[in-house]
Amino acid sequence: MKYIYIILLVLLFSNCKKDKPQEGILDMDAAEQLEPLIEDTLQSTDPDIAPLNRSISIEIKQKNLIKKKDEREELQKLIIDKREEIDTKEYTINFKYPLLNESFKPTHRNFNEFITQYYANLKETELDILESKLLCDSIAAANFREERFIDYKIYSVNDQLVSVLFYKENFYSEAMHPSYTFDCFNFDLNRGVFMTYEDFFVQGSEDELLGIINNNINQKIRSGNMYYECWELSLDDLFLNKNNFVLNDEYAEFYFDDCIICPSYTGTYSIKLPLVDLLSVLKKYDLNPLVF
Repeated sequence: MKYIYIILLVLLFSNCKKDKPQEGILDMDAAEQLEPLIEDTLQSTDPDIAPLNRSISIEIKQKNLIKKKDEREELQKLIIDKREEIDTKEYTINFKYPLLNESFKPTHRNFNEFITQYYANLKETELDILESKLLCDSIAAANFREERFIDYKIYSVNDQLVSVLFYKENFYSEAMHPSYTFDCFNFDLNRGVFMTYEDFFVQGSEDELLGIINNNINQKIRSGNMYYECWELSLDDLFLNKNNFVLNDEYAEFYFDDCIICPSYTGTYSIKLPLVDLLSVLKKYDLNPLVF
């Protein structure tokens, strides 16, 4: 009997030793399975979290545009800040735009007539909204309250030119956030005429300018931050947007709608290029206020 008890104790002891490592292995496996789950949660792979992060990024991107500093205060003697609004049950139109003080120069009328008659024409916009509602037979579209919004940034170059950025807010049905589109105009104060790409840049310089812009974009992508999903500008898109730039004494800034160089939820609406980086493509003649 004595030997039987000894044998039983040995067997029990050996079983305990075998069970313990197995429990340890199971614990390690469980830990290894838990770690990736924790990491995935932190990386917000939940399909409901990703749209939320993108929504916040869109808001930040749009607020940065709205808060961007311009020279409106410095030019308050030259410009007349205008605001017009129509607010009905079916739609809202809210236009903010500058007019030039014609008492300084009669040719400022050329700028004012273009802005009021063609660009920020309240009556034409109202007719366009009403016509679009009549043409659309969708009940959802008919009940959707449309919003048209225009605001601006303004800059000057050597007291010879005013450079205006208009940004339009377009709010579409079922969209969480409005999208922005851009129009830029450069007006020669001395001659009373609008200037285009060919007035500032060497003819046929688009390829070289494209390289300068894409080099700038790639630098921003490599730096990280909010440019992680942006891409290079195509030559076709440059030709379509080559007049969409504003100027001051230090830089030219080209503006692009969403999804031309960056998706809506990251990056920027514009590429700012110091004038010293543009010397090889700037036209050198007296009427170009960028010559220095």
